[in-house]
Amino acid sequence: MTNPPLAPAVGPVHSELIRRTLRERLASALPERLRRTLDTQLRTVAERGPGPLDEHFLAAELRYGRAPLPGWAGWSVPDAVRTRLLAALPLTGTALAEEAERSYARGAPGERKSVLLALPFLPVGDAAVGIVEDAVRSGDPRLLAVALGPYAGRHLDQDSWRRAVLACLSAGVALTRVDRLADRRDPGLARLAQDFAAGRRAARGPVPDDLWLIAGALP
Repeated sequence: MTNPPLAPAVGPVHSELIRRTLRERLASALPERLRRTLDTQLRTVAERGPGPLDEHFLAAELRYGRAPLPGWAGWSVPDAVRTRLLAALPLTGTALAEEAERSYARGAPGERKSVLLALPFLPVGDAAVGIVEDAVRSGDPRLLAVALGPYAGRHLDQDSWRRAVLACLSAGVALTRVDRLADRRDPGLARLAQDFAAGRRAARGPVPDDLWLIAGALP
């Protein structure tokens, strides 16, 4: 089974089934030597907390390579490794969200992308919304392409979510990457989209082909 971008769309994202699928896909992508290395790192993080996380998190690409994660479109092997490392922390709620934010803040775009992908798998509630909001403010298409995944779909308030969708339009990120778009689009978003299109036309700029996915929500 091939998962859509970001995370499976069926069922709770951090259900045990999805967690197990992630573990299995990652294990299938790693040789035995690296599977043992990852197991050791996960135990260390689980036992000692955030202390050893930084080194393992930042070195994930060097140690595990940059190959795509089999069957998970949009994910790489280091994305999955970093997700498992964050999930191994013996923390929940605000404390875990703070560690995720710290990893995001000190990371390059690759590490930041991994944190955004990991959010649906972490028991943080809405405490990590600030990470998504920072990715939206950045305007970086690499981050926007993953920022509006299942976590943002569940936890961003409607006004922030509308602005985030508009940021995707501005950055040229396909709206198919936006989780729960069909459920959350509303007349307010449609008006923003139509104003955006009018501005683009006035400036003789291109109007995204997928704008119709949201512009048609007006009554």
